[in-house]
Amino acid sequence: MLSFVHPRNPTAAPSRVLFYGVTGSGKSSAARAYAARTGLPEFSADDDIGWLPGWRQPDTAVQRELAARIAGQDQWVLDSAYGVWRDLVVPRAELIVGLDYPRWLSLLRLLRRSLRRVIAREEVCNGNRETFGRLLAPDSIIGWHFRSFSRKRRVMREMQAAPGTSKVLIFRHPRELEAWLQGLPKAGPRPAG
Repeated sequence: MLSFVHPRNPTAAPSRVLFYGVTGSGKSSAARAYAARTGLPEFSADDDIGWLPGWRQPDTAVQRELAARIAGQDQWVLDSAYGVWRDLVVPRAELIVGLDYPRWLSLLRLLRRSLRRVIAREEVCNGNRETFGRLLAPDSIIGWHFRSFSRKRRVMREMQAAPGTSKVLIFRHPRELEAWLQGLPKAGPRPAG
C-alpha cells in the first residue's frame, strides 16, 4: 500500500496536494474524493484558473496569478496543472498524485463522460457545456487526449525522478487509487502552518 506521512503531523494527510494525469483519467473526481476525505479546500484547474464562460481562456499572466494565489495558501487540493503555470504549484505541493492509466481506460472514461455531459447538457466549467459539435472539432477534449497523452505521462515520470520534488505517487489503475484514498485519515483537526 502506498502511503505518505505528513511532515508536521504523522496522523494527517498532506495539506497541499496536486493531482496530475492524462485527460480522462479522473483527476477531478480523485481530487474531490481526497478533499472530502481530508477536509481540505479543493480547487479546479478548469473552473478556478483555466476557463471563462464562452470557452475563453484567461491570458497566461492571469492564469499564473490565479495559480500562484492558490499555491501560496497553506492548504489546497488541485485537480490538475496546466503547463503554463505548473512551475508555480509543483514546488509548493507536499504530494503529487499521478494517474497514469492505460490509454484505453482513460479514453473510454473520457468518451463516456463527454457523451453523458452532451446528452444531459451538464455544465462543465464556468457555465460552459460540451456539444456534439465541440466533441468532433479538431480542438476537442478527445483530440486533446491524443495530443497530450504521451507528454503528460512523460511529465509524471520527470516529476517522480526530479531531485527535490515533492513526494510523487503514481497509480496505474483506479483500484490502486481507490485503495489509497480509503486508507487516508478522515478529516479532523489540521496542524497550524
